[in-house]
Amino acid sequence: MRAQLTKRLIQSSQPQERPYELRDTQVRGLLLRVQPSGHKAWIIEWTRGKRRTLGALGHLTLDQARAHASQAMAEHIQRGLPSIARQERARCSLAGFLSDRYAPWAVSHLRRGQQWVDRIEAAFSDALPRDLSEINAAWVDQWWLKRIAAVSRATASRDLACLRAAMNKATKWGVLDQNPLSDLQIRPVESRRVVRFLNQSEERMLRQALADRDAAMIASRESGNSWRIARSKPLLPVIDSDGFGDHLTPVVLLAMNTGLRRGELLSLNWTDVDFDARILTVRSENAKNGRQRHIPLNAEATGVLRSWVRRSTGAGVFDIADIKTAWNSLIQSAGLEKFRFHDLRHHFASKLVMAGVDLNTVRELLGHSDIKMTLRYSHLGPDHLAAAVAKLSCASLAAKHSHRNQNRNA
Repeated sequence: MRAQLTKRLIQSSQPQERPYELRDTQVRGLLLRVQPSGHKAWIIEWTRGKRRTLGALGHLTLDQARAHASQAMAEHIQRGLPSIARQERARCSLAGFLSDRYAPWAVSHLRRGQQWVDRIEAAFSDALPRDLSEINAAWVDQWWLKRIAAVSRATASRDLACLRAAMNKATKWGVLDQNPLSDLQIRPVESRRVVRFLNQSEERMLRQALADRDAAMIASRESGNSWRIARSKPLLPVIDSDGFGDHLTPVVLLAMNTGLRRGELLSLNWTDVDFDARILTVRSENAKNGRQRHIPLNAEATGVLRSWVRRSTGAGVFDIADIKTAWNSLIQSAGLEKFRFHDLRHHFASKLVMAGVDLNTVRELLGHSDIKMTLRYSHLGPDHLAAAVAKLSCASLAAKHSHRNQNRNA
């Protein structure tokens, strides 16, 4: 039965032997269903055969039911499906999502994926029991204030980026309707004002420290073997007098001549080195951006690898996990201040820029996905840039003299 529903009509509707419905002519899609028991309930039908129960008459007034029906019909027109039609999602905590869904995917698809999962669990420990939908911008704002009181803004920003990436996956996989953090802007962090690289004096100091270290290790090995010979003990492997004491010098020199990141260097296999073509390959699984690239080897890099291959016994070029302890000791011996291993990458880029290599070529060698990352090196050759600007003065003077000569001839 179709009729304009009123409070009097609703109250006077009496139960019958079978259920029946009153369709409102004022708001499309709104029905009042009357059961033989006398129970009355509001129903929304947005298209033929597609309906949901809003609630009992005692819980919703006529005006409230009409408001819900109007909203549902508008959503149906705009999106094809009103929100009331969507099944309520099962609650999923951050901890549950990380352990059941995200961690298995991250470990198999992301380089150092488990580290990203561990980072989220450590940085957002208070959010682990919370439902994913409850981790919204308002909650993150409170988290941010607490976090930057304990760590740097750069660290907090990286924490937040990891969480947002995980939430994006939750949305893609249907665990969330939408990412509550999708519109959240990652807090800007001021990058290092000066990109650190070695001047000529500092490079000499670093190379001398490497040479002194190798010489000391070679002398120590010779002394140790002399002691063993005197006591008829097995000898340790002999180190050539012109060789390397251990892995540190090859790693550092290779970094200076290729611009590879520490992780890319330490994950190299000998199959990645083509001595004939003088090409070093960074495999996609070891590259930060997930893209394979090829680095030409100059004379020093080739010589370092040819010398080191005689000492290598495994498939990996270096077969070590890290160089942090040895590096820190080296920097102290060289007398270099505030110089990280990653700055060798900046040093590589700066020398290229000062030699006149274009930024796009530098970008390809460094493996940057975006030229914006490479632009940080554009100012690293002040002398080179000054010489370029000076050419304007030379051109202006030449034009001025030419103009004077023309006037005299006239």
